[in-house]
Amino acid sequence: MDNSGLTSDTDKVIRALMDISSAINSDLYLEDILRLIVMVTAKVTGVEICSLWLVEEEDSGRKLRLKATQAIEPAYLNDRELNIDEGVVGWVASNKKPMIVYDVLTEPLFKEKEMAEKLGLKSMASVPLLLKNEEVIGVLNCFSSEFHEFSDIEVNLINTVANQAAVAIYNSELVIKTKVIQEELETRKMIERAKEILMRRNSISPEEAYHWMRKKSMDTRKSMRRIAEAVLLSEDLY
Repeated sequence: MDNSGLTSDTDKVIRALMDISSAINSDLYLEDILRLIVMVTAKVTGVEICSLWLVEEEDSGRKLRLKATQAIEPAYLNDRELNIDEGVVGWVASNKKPMIVYDVLTEPLFKEKEMAEKLGLKSMASVPLLLKNEEVIGVLNCFSSEFHEFSDIEVNLINTVANQAAVAIYNSELVIKTKVIQEELETRKMIERAKEILMRRNSISPEEAYHWMRKKSMDTRKSMRRIAEAVLLSEDLY
């Protein structure tokens, strides 16, 4: 990053935010939205590496996992995760506020000094992805290849991008969950209709009809939905 700091081109910033905003109502998959966010952020800010971490619920507790970066260096592309309160990323997520680091190699909280040294990363700005209800769903990091004092204006810009990103990610995950729920409901209805057909056709109980479908599913290694679809299609032949 040069001494002029982040770009002051207002039009470029507005276009970047519009790109992310358009993703909010798009049909893009979550992975595509995350990739768009880091690419747009890196382009607008002029940073060396931009990365996005998301909060995930696991059996062992809440984790932060690296989900997207525009970097192509193998050292940065490795699958990485942190505990919710671990490292700079964990601190930002836990405290719900940005953290600015002038020298990542001397920051005690920064966990990846070997990687930063290898890639020549110097300073970083890390901001939370916050929803309107103050829920943290992730963290957005911006690394410079030169020592850089991130100004309030620069941090506010990154924050604005992060807030837009949070909405896009939340909406995308909501759509995915809704589709899964709808598909599950459709499957249940389909199975019930198939059971009714089997009960009527073979004069058997609901339990026997379900058991038949379950056994058929296991024997053919096909889902219950596929078996139910086959039963419904066969009904058309009668």
